[in-house]
Amino acid sequence: MTLRVVVADDQALVRVGFCGIIAATPGFTVVGEAGNGAEAVEAARRAKPDVILMDVRMPVMDGIEATRRITASTDVRALILTTFDLDEYVFAALRAGASGFLLKDTLPADLLTAIRVVAAGDALLAPSVTRRLIGEFARTPRATGTTPAAVPTRAEAAGADSQTSLNCGRLRQVLTDRELEVLKMVARGMSNAEIAEELTISPATAKTHVAHLLTKLGSRDRIQLVILAYQSGLVTAAE
Repeated sequence: MTLRVVVADDQALVRVGFCGIIAATPGFTVVGEAGNGAEAVEAARRAKPDVILMDVRMPVMDGIEATRRITASTDVRALILTTFDLDEYVFAALRAGASGFLLKDTLPADLLTAIRVVAAGDALLAPSVTRRLIGEFARTPRATGTTPAAVPTRAEAAGADSQTSLNCGRLRQVLTDRELEVLKMVARGMSNAEIAEELTISPATAKTHVAHLLTKLGSRDRIQLVILAYQSGLVTAAE
């Protein structure tokens, strides 16, 4: 299977470099380029790539808004390009529905691996990075734009402890005890292997539990599960 990729970056040299690496690798093809966020949205809708590499700081429309529009209206997965490790823009982009982030100075082999990972439906965040992400969301909870049908919206829950309890209660109605246990572990930044070891189950079984969580909660990837676990009140920063 050939992975279809769109590259969005306002710096022409950066864009050409990424496109060159991707196009020269068997199993990959570049189906579009964009120099700003508006062009990125149009390219994603027109070319229907598997993954779009998205710069954050772009003219006309920034990468965060472009990511929000793309993930809300298509199945395209967004991989954020950034110069700074986990800056405020990256947090906003993850909330907007991005499946991960990548530093612009990454090695070519790592770039290609990242595209494969995101295209496969996994989130490109190491457990250690997820833990830092958790800390950020715990300090500044906001809506993600991706709200499972079984859980009230953030607007409904805003400022009401009782509503947070309701959110958690809805999760408990939808998920099994084991799935709730796994969701808490995902929210703590544990990998499938770590979850398997903790629960004394196989990594394949752990992966299956995570897949069930994604399906039941309508989440795109593990990042969205982390956000949901915190915003529902199932997990708190103290944990």
